[in-house]
Amino acid sequence: METAFILYAAKEIQQAILTNENTLESLDRAIGDGDHYINMKRGANAIIGIEAELAQLSPEAALNKIGLKLLSTIGGASGPLLASFFISMAKQLPNNNNDHAHLKFVHAFAAGVQAIMQRGKADLGEKTMLDVLIPVSNQWLLLAQQNHDVAFICSSLITTAEQGMLATKDLIASKGRAAGLGERAIGHIDPGAKSCQLMITAVCNLILKS
Repeated sequence: METAFILYAAKEIQQAILTNENTLESLDRAIGDGDHYINMKRGANAIIGIEAELAQLSPEAALNKIGLKLLSTIGGASGPLLASFFISMAKQLPNNNNDHAHLKFVHAFAAGVQAIMQRGKADLGEKTMLDVLIPVSNQWLLLAQQNHDVAFICSSLITTAEQGMLATKDLIASKGRAAGLGERAIGHIDPGAKSCQLMITAVCNLILKS
């Protein structure tokens, strides 16, 4: 993964967020604070706003810069969680020099997911973004270890992300504002899970087109 790809991916993610404004807003109005789309849009725009600066950096330095920018830009719970994800990815990349190129980023992604788990004190099945991120991380590692080609892996991760996102509809939330709704949150997809599904799908589709 080169820094140029990170920037292409950031643009695809920004477009995915903007295109799904109505969906994200309606999901968050149902069980959240109503500001999820605004925060995701703000974060995506902020990253594009420092594109020229990021282009001069190594991949790990760019990811770290993105994390710091999100921390200072996104409000609510999403900011620190997403910042932790990117900063942890950046820290992990130099530790993976002995990995094959693909596994290097699989392990970095896994480190980012672990950081969200630790920061948010959450796990699978609690109606959060982790219901997408954990299955995607596990599936990516499994498929990479089995030496599947990139196209197959990307297609599989798109499916895994969608399944994880849809699964939140039947879960009772135990984190965030939705936790106070109890069983009333059942029947609603978690907005953070939806955002992660959109972002993962956008990046995977970018790879499939390249």
